[in-house]
Amino acid sequence: MADEKDVLISVRGVKKYFNMGHGKQLKAVDDIDLDIYRGETLGLVGESGCGKTTLGRTIIRVYEPTAGQILFEGSDIAKLKPKDLTPFRSQMHMIFQDPYSSLDPKMTVSEIIIEGMETNKTMTKAEKQAKALELLETVGLNSDHANRFPHEFSGGQRQRIGVARSLAADPKFIVCDEPISALDVSIQAQVVNLLKNLQDERGLTFLFIAHDLSMVQYISDRVGVMYLGRMMELATSEELYKDPLHPYTKALMAAIPIPDPDYEKSKEKVRLQGEVPSPINMPPGCPFQTRCPYANDLCRTERPAFTEVKPGHFAACHLFNK
Repeated sequence: MADEKDVLISVRGVKKYFNMGHGKQLKAVDDIDLDIYRGETLGLVGESGCGKTTLGRTIIRVYEPTAGQILFEGSDIAKLKPKDLTPFRSQMHMIFQDPYSSLDPKMTVSEIIIEGMETNKTMTKAEKQAKALELLETVGLNSDHANRFPHEFSGGQRQRIGVARSLAADPKFIVCDEPISALDVSIQAQVVNLLKNLQDERGLTFLFIAHDLSMVQYISDRVGVMYLGRMMELATSEELYKDPLHPYTKALMAAIPIPDPDYEKSKEKVRLQGEVPSPINMPPGCPFQTRCPYANDLCRTERPAFTEVKPGHFAACHLFNK
């Protein structure tokens, strides 16, 4: 695990609640503690609706946090007003899930990329244009693509344009929100390898949000597992996939298909029973207790702490917090 001086972003007690009316709140992100180290890729997995994307957007202040601290290089940006966020905007960007809807169809590729340089007041128009062309080359496109529009490209090419736009302001941190889920399988590996190469060349830090556990394992240094707005487990990629601790993580890992029919037949099947509780009306105790085969009275009454069970391996489960 990296030293404290290597922490780029430190999240403490972050919550994001959405008001649903009639005094009800949807607890999309509920009391998350997390460190993201400089130069790493932190994978974030979990079922749809668990709060992965909301957490990513809250960290970079696309969403306003309901509570908590977000320390970016030691500065708390959680409570800054929009005008005071300007110096940080260029340091944090996002690659979106849908490479088509995230690109303005009325803008050319060069205009889309240059738009990401708005916070840079020292560059001339010609310098921005030259940098846009350079970024196109960087992501595997070329200058001939600069004056075309998004609808003229394939899905993989559009995602490369999205990557180029995210690099326009020379950020330190990029949230990759399901950046490959809308792409063909043959293209997914190309985009992931592009991201890994860019990270090596530019020292980028990624929060990589995805459903594909195999791809997350490949690209991530560490992996966090979320469930109903809370962090269930966090460890290095190697450790988590080799020795998952939380019952929810074990269920996710058991669902990963292995290209070996004999192994698939013989491996332990983990089928979760019960209903997923509503994030608007959460039961007391552990959020996973309605589906957990090991749930007991303590799980139904007391929320487990997110603690370090082994060096660098954290879990929120009463099975390990004794």
